[in-house]
Amino acid sequence: MIVVVAGVAGSGKTTVGQVLATRLGWIFADGDSFHPAASVAKMRAGLALTDDDRGPWLAAISSWMDDVIASGQSAVLAGSALKRRYRDELLAGREQVQLVFLVISKGKCEARLAARTGHFFNKQLLASQFGDLELPQDEPRVHQIEVDDRPAAQIATAIIRLLGLEPAGHPQAS
Repeated sequence: MIVVVAGVAGSGKTTVGQVLATRLGWIFADGDSFHPAASVAKMRAGLALTDDDRGPWLAAISSWMDDVIASGQSAVLAGSALKRRYRDELLAGREQVQLVFLVISKGKCEARLAARTGHFFNKQLLASQFGDLELPQDEPRVHQIEVDDRPAAQIATAIIRLLGLEPAGHPQAS
């Protein structure tokens, strides 16, 4: 199985994804690592990515997911998946994939990004993230969780319960 933890920049998808992967004993991948260098440079310069820019990123993630599925392993992937067509592409033909979209207000994201250091995502791009955002509606295998002010560990616990997953070394009671 692969769980994609999605959301806008600053929603906590990487942190939640890492906590979730650790609890499950699964592989973790950060979707940011799949961006071509040109896209990273563009974002660093404060320029929003276009659908064309995101094409190679989606292809690289899709290929990685196919490799994970073929190997019989389980993984958690953190990635934005802001538009329905991106989510559709990531889920297409991959019944083993579930996507959990972290919902957060723009104000909370702004505060989080202002406090973040050492990341290529330019906080000026947040408006473009919310501009591109298509919140999931009636999408199979796509779930939403409100972030609010909950810590990543609580959100990971909510995802485990929502998807009926079994933490590593801790079988769920029947």
